[in-house]
Amino acid sequence: MLQSKGYAAETKSAPLTPFNFERRDLGPADVVVEILYSGICHSDIHQVRDEWGGSMYPMVPGHEIVGRVTAVGSDVKRFKEGDLAGVGVMVDSCRVCGNCIAHEEAYCEKGFVGTYNAKDYKGEITYGGYSNNIVVDQRYVHSISTKLEPKLAAVAPLLCAGITTYSPLRHWKVGPGKKVAIIGLGGLGHMGLKFAHSFGAQVTLFTTSAGKEADGKRLGADEVVISKDPDAMAKQKSKFDFVLDCVSAPHDLNEMLGLLRLDGTLCLVGLPEVPLPVSAFSTVVNRRSLAGSMIGGMPQTQEMLDYCAEHDVVSDIELIGVDKLDEAYNRVVKADVKYRFVIDMSTMK
Repeated sequence: MLQSKGYAAETKSAPLTPFNFERRDLGPADVVVEILYSGICHSDIHQVRDEWGGSMYPMVPGHEIVGRVTAVGSDVKRFKEGDLAGVGVMVDSCRVCGNCIAHEEAYCEKGFVGTYNAKDYKGEITYGGYSNNIVVDQRYVHSISTKLEPKLAAVAPLLCAGITTYSPLRHWKVGPGKKVAIIGLGGLGHMGLKFAHSFGAQVTLFTTSAGKEADGKRLGADEVVISKDPDAMAKQKSKFDFVLDCVSAPHDLNEMLGLLRLDGTLCLVGLPEVPLPVSAFSTVVNRRSLAGSMIGGMPQTQEMLDYCAEHDVVSDIELIGVDKLDEAYNRVVKADVKYRFVIDMSTMK
């Protein structure tokens, strides 16, 4: 077994503390990655604090992982020792259902295996990226271009926040001639802005924070609307082809649906811990669609990373040591981060 060390929550109310554990031995198709940086996603906090229910402890969070390959199995062809590599939200899927065969592994009919707070198909609990290493089948490991090496810490959030926004924008064919709204400027929203702008769409940011107007425009917004202003919101009704809702807190979906023009789609990628009410009238007007999206499949995630390397797209981050984990969690809940915390895992030493 591979000896590993990380930071874990022992209960939903406990702080993250040092934790020693074992990972499986290297298999023929496996890759061992020494973790250099691990992003902090809001879903880490939801799961550590059992806000979605079903959390398993001890829990080592983290599914925005970048590092360097230190060993490969005998059947591995895509990686060699020394390569830069990334691991995202999932580490396995059934591989045989229709969705897996179509390379939509995130929608595996059996249910994909999460990088942490999940059980693999042998019933063993998975441990995530707040640790020094990870062992993953090569299918679920991604190559990172050396072009991104100078900004490697800022690449980590691409493995969740990046693909979570890239995938729906590509699926709904966002590009030139499309009017797109991004709801919320946080870890997800700032990546949604960057991608939508890069794809050539006309982009409007909706935020409750007047102080984020300058940042919104720096990140790619053509216009910024303060959603707490009723007059400003009234001017935006029925204007948009696509709305990407990146808010993970309770908010008014009916108001956001009202932004859509004929046959427009609102896609949820934020994950509030409580149900959000939707009126039927909000959808029947303008034949609007309410949809949701998870991460992308493995090929699309690689496509996203390659796109980011070619177009110099990375996350805006605050790099922290492991001693700042509790502070970082509290600041994420207060939306006090621009725009993603990333842990420098070398500080664990």
